[in-house]
Amino acid sequence: MNHEKLNSDELKRAGLKATLPRLKILRIFEETDTRHLTAEEVYRQLLDAGEEVGLATVYRVLTQFEMAGLVRRHHFEGDKAVFEMNETGHHDHMVCTACGKVLEFFDEALEARQKEIASDQGFFISDHSLYLYGTCMGMQESGVCSLQVPTGD
Repeated sequence: MNHEKLNSDELKRAGLKATLPRLKILRIFEETDTRHLTAEEVYRQLLDAGEEVGLATVYRVLTQFEMAGLVRRHHFEGDKAVFEMNETGHHDHMVCTACGKVLEFFDEALEARQKEIASDQGFFISDHSLYLYGTCMGMQESGVCSLQVPTGD
């Protein structure tokens, strides 16, 4: 199947017209080895590929993608937003504050405990985000990142 047609279909299912900037940005997320990208990183990749898409357009498209449920926005450090494709189901994140790497994880016992705590308070969780901040072992011991970030291959 034609890769651009697949992108176009994804956008249409999300209720978005398949414009060239949207297709180019969606392709970056589908082809990157880095799961979490800032708008500036997307913009830089477009520039490196010789594409003429402005930074304001990148921000606008990412916001549209977020509203359509195609990407999720995270604020790992301060006000710096990063985006990831919304395709892998729920997971939480560990962020190394020394090297900046982000590790995704899922723990069934932790998820169950959160639901139990909420239920005990008469609260229903519709969504949640858990970010653990710390320093990876490699940065602690030698100043070299030890986190292996899955590439999806």
